[in-house]
Amino acid sequence: MSERVAVRKTYKLFIGGKFPRSESGRSYLVQSSNVSLASRKDARDAVVAARAAVKGWAGATAYNRGQILYRAAEMLEGRREQFVALGIPGDEVDAAVDRWVWYAGWADKLAQVYGGANPVAGPYFNLSAPEPTGVVAVVAPERPALLGLVSVIAPAIVSGNTVVVAASPSEPLAAVTLAEVLATSDLPGGVVNILTGAITETAPTLAAHMDVNAIDLTGVTDTALATDLEVKAAENLKRVLRPAPADHDWSADPGLARMTVLLETKTVWHPKGV
Repeated sequence: MSERVAVRKTYKLFIGGKFPRSESGRSYLVQSSNVSLASRKDARDAVVAARAAVKGWAGATAYNRGQILYRAAEMLEGRREQFVALGIPGDEVDAAVDRWVWYAGWADKLAQVYGGANPVAGPYFNLSAPEPTGVVAVVAPERPALLGLVSVIAPAIVSGNTVVVAASPSEPLAAVTLAEVLATSDLPGGVVNILTGAITETAPTLAAHMDVNAIDLTGVTDTALATDLEVKAAENLKRVLRPAPADHDWSADPGLARMTVLLETKTVWHPKGV
């Protein structure tokens, strides 16, 4: 038998539940693999896909969203060795699995913790309930490539938001491989969209996009770029999460802040009756 030629994998974008190449046709080399170099047009396409998925994902039951996040943890654990082969430490993969499970457990508890009945004077019920913000653009941290990525995606989608993620340019393989996990985890297409390539090209488009409701600048390390993105985000009053400190400990207890900051609160008044 003649020696076969190995097939070099091309890592594509993840938009609308599919894996397209960049519309620009560009790619760059990472660990002997070709990775798509997303363009501004790809970023706009990802926002369209994310917006189309908002209604169905936000309208799903909290229990259903929790089950899907838990399924993502199951699938990620099943592909542990594949991530290790990409250079992700085994401990980090395990921590990423645990992080998915942790957020999955919060899916049907957020409404009780963050909402509830408010005391008012008068014959009324006053009820506050959390609702998702909508489409969230996320600049993922450079490192840790997998745990950092999960730690910014999971808290955004657990409450019903959809996301467009600008993955780490230097370590994108973990992001696209995670996309393969999510594609087989019952997650509806468009809930998570992942762009690989230069953040300086995709992030300004996302920050200025009028159909993006919030932007998470966690992974932005350039102060001038962060300022420019905040200015662009102000055009339609996007909610902005500032960049994370350089010494942020991604293995620490994440707390509730990343979930609650991407929620809106709806308050309803209702008469008690006589």
